Amino acid sequence: MKRLSQQQFAVLGLGIFGSTVAKTLSEYNCEVLAIDKDLKCVDRVAEYVTQAIQSDITDKEQLRLAGVQDCDVAIVATGSHLEESVMAIINLKELGVPYIIAKAKNKRYMQIFSRVGADRVVRPEKEMGEQVAKSILSRNIIDMIDIDSEFSILEVKAPQKWVGRSLKELDVRNRYGVNVIGIRKHADLRLSISPDADYVIEAEDHMMVIADVKTLEKCEFLNKV
Repeated sequence: MKRLSQQQFAVLGLGIFGSTVAKTLSEYNCEVLAIDKDLKCVDRVAEYVTQAIQSDITDKEQLRLAGVQDCDVAIVATGSHLEESVMAIINLKELGVPYIIAKAKNKRYMQIFSRVGADRVVRPEKEMGEQVAKSILSRNIIDMIDIDSEFSILEVKAPQKWVGRSLKELDVRNRYGVNVIGIRKHADLRLSISPDADYVIEAEDHMMVIADVKTLEKCEFLNKV
């Protein structure tokens, strides 16, 4: 995979979870290398990602030829297949991928994946349940991603009371304890990073904000939007 300036991701396994991760990363202007042994899965995401390849993720040489060693982050999305996931993690580690994320279906798999080299292990079903519970607290929250144990990124539909006011006037950092890191003009458009302080919020805007998890746990920001 040709090295470009922005961060590059490899997604190994293109089921529902993997294909969703690949498409979402692409929507955020990331370079995405998508890999699966099933050609039908590869074809389904080909138009959305930088490069889609049919390959066996348990074969290190095939992964090398695909170019995963040039990626900054690799996501192993075949969490229900223990042996396949373990082999993929080991291969990625040996190929020198700096950061490896693996999907697991239970705590036992999480422990195994961590031991063989995964830097982060996720359980999408558990995390999604937590996110849905949080989003119920505010209908304006469209999506939520936990970065780590301290911070989350939220996609928030601009509240009516924010429309027609500038980011400077809203002063969300001091009022709500969050930072606006991007604006999406409409749900189907790409994200504009680091908006100007004089930008005036419009009715259809989606705002990307980063928030301290403690702020979210207190529900202060959620209740205010």
